[in-house]
Amino acid sequence: MGVVIIDGSTVRAFVTDDQQFTKSVDERFAALDLNNDGVLSRSELRKAFESLRLLESHFGVDVATPPDELTQLYNSIFERFDCDGSGTVDLQEFRSEMKKILLAIADGLGSCPIQMVLEDDDQSFLKKAADLEAAKLDPNHAQAS
Repeated sequence: MGVVIIDGSTVRAFVTDDQQFTKSVDERFAALDLNNDGVLSRSELRKAFESLRLLESHFGVDVATPPDELTQLYNSIFERFDCDGSGTVDLQEFRSEMKKILLAIADGLGSCPIQMVLEDDDQSFLKKAADLEAAKLDPNHAQAS
């Protein structure tokens, strides 16, 4: 387990590093594409968001959300990602929406640093952003990660 400190500039630097951002998003997309058909279905994207458990807990305490509300929310998220209305999310759509989300996080953080405790094998975009910043400050960190 490790502790990282990030702020908006950390996240923004990750998003603007085209090589690192694209590589990370493409890897996440491939992991989510369970049937390897090159697009994300509604159920594949929903599984990804369900695994984050953003809605089922409040300050670490589980809360009950009616299933129909969850379905409505996940459908609206899917529609946001499915920019062309094709019924699937392709890699370009996924990259575009992830960029918007991460830039919104960067804007929300601003210059106020936050401290995060992460598992060593955490593959989140925020962890990757912190690792990228650490590698710039200490080239040996990139080899250790």
